[in-house]
Amino acid sequence: MKAEFFKTLAHPARIRVLELLSEREYAVAEMLPEVGIEPPHLSQQLAVLRRANLIMSRKEGSTVYYRLTSPRVAELLAVARAILTGVLSGQMELLEDLKAAET
Repeated sequence: MKAEFFKTLAHPARIRVLELLSEREYAVAEMLPEVGIEPPHLSQQLAVLRRANLIMSRKEGSTVYYRLTSPRVAELLAVARAILTGVLSGQMELLEDLKAAET
């Protein structure tokens, strides 16, 4: 189950959608310019996230709004960002050490 969960997260557009929804509820039309993919592709990615129960939708007139099902999804993204920042920091330090050793 865990592997399937992480496979669901393994797409840049889905990550971007979840990051947006970590801030607030979004209408599909608001997400389009932020995610930068065509409407059918966004709909497809939203469907994947809905099936995984990571997001939920509500309809108001003809507008569909999405939000996270749990604030823990936002926490997971924040932890992933912190881990990646640490990894990249370590790689930058190593690169600086290698450059210094060349001179």
